[in-house]
Amino acid sequence: MTQVASGAEEAAAPQFMGVKELAVYLDVSPSWLYQYGTQLGLPRYKFGRGRTAKVRYRRSEVDRWVKSQRVE
Repeated sequence: MTQVASGAEEAAAPQFMGVKELAVYLDVSPSWLYQYGTQLGLPRYKFGRGRTAKVRYRRSEVDRWVKSQRVE
């Protein structure tokens, strides 16, 4: 899994990520995100309506979600 960005890296990173970008970031498939992401509490945003709507994920919320998934 990719390390969570912090400090200067976070300031330079875009605030939102698309499905493909997030899939690469989390090392999962885009279909996994669509199928399980919301069920597991990964917050998402939908911009637009219908078939042309874009699903985006806020990087800071993704990083927080990743930290909450830690298994001890």
